[in-house]
Amino acid sequence: MKDLPIGSVHDYDFLAGEWDVANRRLKVRGVGSNDWDEFPSTSRAQLFMGGVVNVDENNFPTKGWSGTTIRTFDVQANRWSIYWVNSRVGKLFPPVVGGFAGNRGVFYGQDEDDGKPVDVRFIWTLLGPDKARWEQAFSYNGGQWETNWVMELKRAPQDRSEITTSPSRCASPVRGAEPQPEPPCSC
Repeated sequence: MKDLPIGSVHDYDFLAGEWDVANRRLKVRGVGSNDWDEFPSTSRAQLFMGGVVNVDENNFPTKGWSGTTIRTFDVQANRWSIYWVNSRVGKLFPPVVGGFAGNRGVFYGQDEDDGKPVDVRFIWTLLGPDKARWEQAFSYNGGQWETNWVMELKRAPQDRSEITTSPSRCASPVRGAEPQPEPPCSC
């Protein structure tokens, strides 16, 4: 496995709540295309078991399908496994595995794209308490990465008052310090 950052069970605490998402996805992958499809989506994420598991449901109203992400944290290896299932296929795709270093999470895995084996990379970038970016890239040759899907997440305005986070996350969008066992604050 590639040299991956060590994760924390609290890496995805920021994701809890509702998000408005701007999507850019390549219309054709693996051919050097620069023709992007842009479309909106919404996402709602929940944390379970103290953050060891989190689930988000993503609705793509202009596409007519939805998807769910399931993230599990291996407490011994300090690594996240990220699984995806969508309403078009109805099966779990192979996971990507990794963790966060600061505001950036990197995850790798293997899958197939139109029957061809591909290496998969996800990159999460935290852009503050109410913004984040997710990117998916495939490598068809074991080296060069082609980014084929980008999601720009912005916390939904109506959700702002419902989110609670640890004080360390309220004080700064910079990640790294473990949250202290203090009462949650509303960010």
